[in-house]
Formats: sequence, C-alpha cells, structure tokens
Amino acid sequence: MAQIGIFFGSDTGSTRKVAKQLHKLLGDELADKPVNINRADAAALAAYDILILGTPTLGDGQLPGLSADCQEESWEEFMPNFDELDLAGKKVALFGLGDQVSYADEFVDALGELYDVVVECCAEVVGSWPLDGYDFNQSAAVLDERFVGLVLDKDNQASLTDDRCATWVAQLKAELAL
Repeated sequence: MAQIGIFFGSDTGSTRKVAKQLHKLLGDELADKPVNINRADAAALAAYDILILGTPTLGDGQLPGLSADCQEESWEEFMPNFDELDLAGKKVALFGLGDQVSYADEFVDALGELYDVVVECCAEVVGSWPLDGYDFNQSAAVLDERFVGLVLDKDNQASLTDDRCATWVAQLKAELAL
C-alpha cells in the first residue's frame, strides 16, 4: 500500500478528474488510486498516514450529497464517519473546486467545511494555497490570508488547472519530505 490515500466527492466528475491528475503527478509509489468517498468508510481513511481529500462546492456553499441534488451519496453522507475517526498524527492535504464568478460569496465553502472536520479529528493540515490570482468576495476556505488547500476554478480558469496542480504537488512533496 502506498503512503497517500486520495479520496474525493464529486457530482459532475470534475473533482474525480483532478484527483486522478494529482495521483498521476504523485505516482503509484507514493499514492494509491483515488477513491470516491461514497465507496469508502472510516477505516479506509484511517489506513493512511497521509490523506488528500477533494471536494467541489455546490449551490450556495454545500458539500456534494443528496440534499445538494447529487445523483449519488458523497461527502455529505460520509460526514458522520468522521465522528469515529482519530486523525491524530496524520497529515491531510485538501483540494477544492468552485466557481469564483457565479458564487463569489461562497467560493469553495465546502473546502472550508472539510477543513473544519479534519481539524476536529486532530489532523495536521498541509498544503495551504495563496489567494493570488482569484477574484471572489468571501470564502469559508480562507484562513490566515491563504486557502486551506489547493483551489481550482475549472469554470473560469481551466487553463490554470494543470500548472496549479503541478505546483501544489511539488509543494506537498517538499512539505511532507517525500
């Protein structure tokens, strides 16, 4: 088993594609293939020392899930599993997808929600990301003048996705001494 587990929630498949891209950049030696969170349980996450968790933000700041009109269960339905997770000693990197133009007041808010729950489980969050290059009003995913993880806007800045992913993976490798 590789050192890094990659888990994602998705509705349209964009977050899955980014998870696969991150896996490819990390390589099979470091990371296992990405798993949709609706096919995982708490034990699956607990098996790794390093986690990369990804989510889109839907509607007015929601995690993907049935109440956000997703076709399948996702992060919303997985959230109760965090009650039984102790992530102490684990490092967690987060990535989120959002639309800074149409949802400027809740840009990548679901990423902030995911951050809050992993911190509650005593994880050490790594991989914060600069605010430079984004234009939004408000985000629950901003802490200390940085995003809590990699932020991608495939709706308005798709051409920046590849470079941002590569830069973030290089940053993670340095932070985690991989």
